Amino acid sequence: MTEYEPVIGFEIHAELATASKIFCGCSTEPGAPPNTHTCPICLGLPGVLPVLNGPALEFAVKVALACHCAISSPSIFERKNYYYPDLPKNYQTSQKRAPFGLDGWFEFEVDGTVKRVSIVDIHLEEDAGKLVHPEEKNAAGYSLVDFNRAGVPLLEIVSGPDIHSIAEAEAYMTAMRQLLLYLGVSEARMEKGQIRFEANISVRPKGSTTLGKRVEIKNLNSFRTVRLAAEYEIERQTEAYENGERVAQETRLWDEVRGITLAMRSKEESHDYRYFPEPDLVPMVFTDEYLAQLAGSLPELPAARRTRFIGEYGLPEYDARILTAEKAIADFVDATVTLGAPAKAVSNWIMGELMRLLNDRGMTPEENPIAPAHLASLIKLVESGKINATQAKQVFTELFETDKTPEQIVKERGFEQISDLSALDAIVDAVLAANREPAERYAAGEDKPLAFLVGQIMRQSKGKANAGMVNELLRKKLRGE
Repeated sequence: MTEYEPVIGFEIHAELATASKIFCGCSTEPGAPPNTHTCPICLGLPGVLPVLNGPALEFAVKVALACHCAISSPSIFERKNYYYPDLPKNYQTSQKRAPFGLDGWFEFEVDGTVKRVSIVDIHLEEDAGKLVHPEEKNAAGYSLVDFNRAGVPLLEIVSGPDIHSIAEAEAYMTAMRQLLLYLGVSEARMEKGQIRFEANISVRPKGSTTLGKRVEIKNLNSFRTVRLAAEYEIERQTEAYENGERVAQETRLWDEVRGITLAMRSKEESHDYRYFPEPDLVPMVFTDEYLAQLAGSLPELPAARRTRFIGEYGLPEYDARILTAEKAIADFVDATVTLGAPAKAVSNWIMGELMRLLNDRGMTPEENPIAPAHLASLIKLVESGKINATQAKQVFTELFETDKTPEQIVKERGFEQISDLSALDAIVDAVLAANREPAERYAAGEDKPLAFLVGQIMRQSKGKANAGMVNELLRKKLRGE
């Protein structure tokens, strides 16, 4: 039996985080009543002229530069002609021959190994509207169209056929989403459809350099869906070749319920769309100064930030990888450490309590309600011995739910530890006097009674005794250490 390997390329569509649409001033804010964020331009009415959204242009060029692309100058828009009910103009304004970015590359890690994928092109286009299919019994036979999304700026990132495993595919999608978040060009919220994937999949005998027939799977909106669809499609094509069957070049859809891909239509080529230059938008020419300005404005990207967290903060690689996965978390780390909090303590609180609370409440890192100054203050309270670790977790939870400071919460709850030596000395003496037998056993070298004695002291002090000082006093009094 011949062994086959998958060949996967991606088309990633990301909604750009602009306040208005790509060619008009209509709002991109989601959740509005149907067809209220529309105008004659995004509805494609006669006699209107589009105007390119400046931030959308800037975002697209930034992503192209971050992916080491050559910038087309001039760069042009074209009309991609096809009919679909949610496409109001019967064509989509997109780019084909001279997109913003060409012939780039993108690197990411897979199981500790750096993988490089070629970037064929990066271009801007407008989104289509949304078809709504009512589920009521009397609604059978018709669909509704909401054009609020029509004209929302989409960035399409087309990769080459360089991915050869599901693990590589997942790592690529994760890393590319991270890039978009770090650049601040898209919120990339998969549950809101702000980033969508189309996977081009073929298989070929291992060792072959010839590409097989390509199947495109459309509109995959989660990493899980991509994984399931790719696994099924790789298996389907492999079985077809092993049985001597033909694999058609086509577009397929993922059926979530049945767990299979289904043929949708034969795969189109670019000539099927009859691309021609958009006459209402002028070619764009970029000066060296403009491109240098944008390149200089690129932020520290995930790999560089991970390296800095390890080198500058002394964090383990595991911590650095987790903390830089989401830009909002990495920003939170930097802000808290800048205020004087030890990096490892910050890492422990974020990877433990913060992520637990965010997950429990279904919140994103961007929705983190805790201020860096409050976490820094909490860490200082613990390290100074004013509160213990158990109390600190309770304070952290209340910080998550209120706008109080750690100091306010500690005072209101009466959490502040007893660290005064004379006060602790009196409590310890009282407990030892009441518990002579375990005290004598500990003094004789038996370690087990220590936990009992500490527990009695904590009970006597209502949990406020400084545990470290208590242990030190017991060792000094009973063992002379």
